[in-house]
Amino acid sequence: MKLFGTDGVRGLAGDFLDAITVLKLAKAAGIYFRKHSTTKRILVGKDTRRSGYMIENALVSGLTSVGYDVIQIGPMPTPAIAYLTESMRCDGGIMISASHNPYEDNGIKFFDNHGNKLGIGCESEIEKIFQNNDLMINEQVTGKNIGSAKRIDDVIGRYIVSIKSSFPKDLSLYGMRIVLDCANGAAYKVGPTILNELGAEVITINDKPDGYNINEDCGALHPHHVGKIVREYRADIGIALDGDADRLVVIDEKGDVVDGDKLLGALCSFLKDEGTLKGEACVATVMSNKALEDYLISSNLGLLRSNVGDKHVLEQMKTNEINFGGEQSGHIIFSDVAKTGDGLASALQVLALILRTGKKASEVLNPFELYPQILTNLKVTEKIPLEEIAGLEDVLKPIREKGIRDLIRYSGTENKIRLLLEGKNKKDVEESMEELVRFVKKVL
Repeated sequence: MKLFGTDGVRGLAGDFLDAITVLKLAKAAGIYFRKHSTTKRILVGKDTRRSGYMIENALVSGLTSVGYDVIQIGPMPTPAIAYLTESMRCDGGIMISASHNPYEDNGIKFFDNHGNKLGIGCESEIEKIFQNNDLMINEQVTGKNIGSAKRIDDVIGRYIVSIKSSFPKDLSLYGMRIVLDCANGAAYKVGPTILNELGAEVITINDKPDGYNINEDCGALHPHHVGKIVREYRADIGIALDGDADRLVVIDEKGDVVDGDKLLGALCSFLKDEGTLKGEACVATVMSNKALEDYLISSNLGLLRSNVGDKHVLEQMKTNEINFGGEQSGHIIFSDVAKTGDGLASALQVLALILRTGKKASEVLNPFELYPQILTNLKVTEKIPLEEIAGLEDVLKPIREKGIRDLIRYSGTENKIRLLLEGKNKKDVEESMEELVRFVKKVL
């Protein structure tokens, strides 16, 4: 059984991700972390899904059975786990979340002692340990070597202070009216607190999680609701987070959703103007619109592309000594501030940009026009390797001859195939997508 996808282990809670599997995974992770242990402590946080109780307890059982002491901090954003793992000198951190997925799903994300997401090599090593039953049995401990677990409720303040410190000290949010959608997720406490303490008037919605309503018709996946409230209350900006608060979608004062690529372009230029951009470039994924690349080039900046997934963006950033990057879906990384995508930290940088320029969000966050791009997601019953799909290249050849860029890939977290086409002629792109969708539906 393959465990890890593009962002940790994710699946239907109680089915693929049942208590026994989680316990075994925790033991395997504990055995892995123990090789480089300095404190014998692991931090565990979660979002607001009901299944988090089951998974958290299974994780604690597995980790303590191989000698680890576990610190449980309850519902907190994913980037908070990354920050606190390093701050509290833990050997590793674990976040229980399926991010933007519906409440039925859940997931487990692992961080090293520096708060970085584990790379593919590390995940493969944990998976090998997971499959080695003899090793799993032999590495169990007894007596005084069995680990302990304790819950700490006051760490929320450490994360709040960390995020607030990333906002320029000469600026204030006093006088700004902000609509904040917490997606009934992990930021339902920290999000409003941070913005309020910086002086904003905050209209908070979807901040009453019940275990089942996370991401349900709210948050970053449904930002149009925020747009309506922004218009109703004449707010300056809207901020929509996803369930674990590592993703940000911005809504301008007109109630319109700001495109993720435009947001990356505006923020990259802002960092350059502030003199804080390193590497004179931004990292985005293969999904980003070429108009972003052309805009950055016109500003004497570069664009490097990575595979989809914020951990791949971060790897590219580290390799090229760049401190800014992200995905058009809303994962934005300011590596000088956070070790992973952080919706709240990114939101503060957007607000700083608006305040510095003195312009409205609709002006400053719309620096260029996008090329026509269509992304279609189709459910599939089986992820047949693309190179084995007969006739696919024959369908793509005439599309490419029209100058249309194509990107076809399977989702790493769901049974879906993602089809992306992009070109300067909208009609050509639309007709080509219709043809491609007909073919994929027929084959898959």
